[in-house]
Amino acid sequence: MSNQAKKMSLIGLILMIFTSVFGFGNAPVAFYRMGYGAIIWYILAALFFFIPYALMMAEYGSAFKTAKGGMFTWMEKSVGAKYAFIGTFMWYTSYIIWMVSVAPKIFITLSTTVSGSDHTGMWSLFGMNSTETVGLLAIIFILIVTFFSSKGLDKITKITSAGGIAVMSLNVILIVISLIILVFNGGELAQPIEGAKSFIVSPNAGYTTPLATISFLVFAIFAYGGLEAVGGLVDKTENAEKNFPKGIILSALVISIGYALTIFLWGVSTNWDAILGGENVNLGNITYVLMNNLGYKFGTAIHLSEATAITIGNCFARFTGLTMFLAYLGAFFTLSYSPLKTIIEGTPKGLWPEKMVKTNDKGMPEFSMWVQGSIVVLILLLVSFGGKESQSFYNILTLMTNVSMTIPYIFLAGAFPAFKKKDSIDHSFSIYKTKTQYMVSTIIVVAVIGFANIFTIIEPLFREGGPQWGDTLWQIAGPVLFSIIALILFKRYENKVKNGKIH
Repeated sequence: MSNQAKKMSLIGLILMIFTSVFGFGNAPVAFYRMGYGAIIWYILAALFFFIPYALMMAEYGSAFKTAKGGMFTWMEKSVGAKYAFIGTFMWYTSYIIWMVSVAPKIFITLSTTVSGSDHTGMWSLFGMNSTETVGLLAIIFILIVTFFSSKGLDKITKITSAGGIAVMSLNVILIVISLIILVFNGGELAQPIEGAKSFIVSPNAGYTTPLATISFLVFAIFAYGGLEAVGGLVDKTENAEKNFPKGIILSALVISIGYALTIFLWGVSTNWDAILGGENVNLGNITYVLMNNLGYKFGTAIHLSEATAITIGNCFARFTGLTMFLAYLGAFFTLSYSPLKTIIEGTPKGLWPEKMVKTNDKGMPEFSMWVQGSIVVLILLLVSFGGKESQSFYNILTLMTNVSMTIPYIFLAGAFPAFKKKDSIDHSFSIYKTKTQYMVSTIIVVAVIGFANIFTIIEPLFREGGPQWGDTLWQIAGPVLFSIIALILFKRYENKVKNGKIH
């Protein structure tokens, strides 16, 4: 009875999934990319990715609840060690790309916290342009994080968890302030709705072609990331057989409505052409630009002076900058060692060079962490000193992250039919009852993620100004290079097993 009392209710499960998946920063990016047109893509992603994929993760998690290897074990027991290692390695390296992408954005949060708006576009050190300057600062930041994390100083994550709570409060601010603006403006939207067209056609000139529009799907899929963690919640849910599928479907409904609502609410205060059409807005600072404008429009709506409205806007942006800085900092100190330790400890002994596995007196794989930090620094050097202006720089970083973070989903979903066919695996918790159900779900999930990534990768080649080969190559480079490294590591492991060096 006491064990049952500790288990989560249906509402508890929905709240847990919501807080794990819903990200405040996703809606500003969606509104910047597609305006109201983003809403339909978020709903489609919920239907054709979130629900079927989350139910797969639930079955994996339940079947391997005692396994320490996580997703590696899931795929190894279902398909085989090589497939599992490549898939897990792609999952791990997606965090390397995440660090490359987010490290420069740390300085946007700092600039906004200090100034009330992003001034990084005007920064210059030693005669370098702003992109190079921010890139250099990001490299220094990575080295500092690696140094402190490798010494086991991960307690900073406890302090910065306050940032995560504060980021959730930004949703409340957006909803309440937007409703006040709407009331005081007599129901008039800053971004007017011109019939069904407003929910289909993007106000962003870069997203008006069918190819560019479809490529936005990868942003929508990325917004539902983090679903692997759902697998571990099955055992903690009361009456899981009935409540878990219901919880997943209701969570998808709540999260997609949440995204649809927040995307729509940005249109209450922000006119796309007036606020987002300039060159000073990019994927790195979009959240702070929108929050600053929200505060300013709130001030003007309630008839405060221009100067007061500007001050309120700057305060909104500063608060957002500070909360995002704390959240990013906490994430960095966790993700600089957590995925690395997971893949080293969760994969077969002898797969990694001995030096990579060795831990220091704090239990941290220090050498591996410095190798990881060096890779992040190298990619940052190549991207930030590649001659791109800030808008293109943050665009490349964001697309690289979206592609690399969604590719592991293909591996996990792709292994699902093999998982279902294995009689040796415990299938006592089963949502997909028939072969037709799990095969159709697998095909849909793999096709949606695959097509989204393909369209995202090739989209730069069909832009109006001519093919942007660099953008396409950067998105391909990471996954291809890391796949080759994974294959080399696994081949080395196979040879050691063959030669009797590993038993």
